[in-house]
Amino acid sequence: MATDDLPDDLIALERAAWTEIQENRLTVGTAEAVRARILELADGNPQRRLEIEEAVKTKVRHPEPGNG
Repeated sequence: MATDDLPDDLIALERAAWTEIQENRLTVGTAEAVRARILELADGNPQRRLEIEEAVKTKVRHPEPGNG
């Protein structure tokens, strides 16, 4: 999945999780919200789940200059 194809709500969830991780305060609720949304988008396809997870982490944690 291209990072441009990611839903805004998933990006927002991952940004919240990443902020919590950086502040050493990630909650189960935040992590579960990201996981649930990824699983919903993957629709039971484990390979797609991995692609979505990698894409959203790349977009949030390693943004292209000017695209963050």
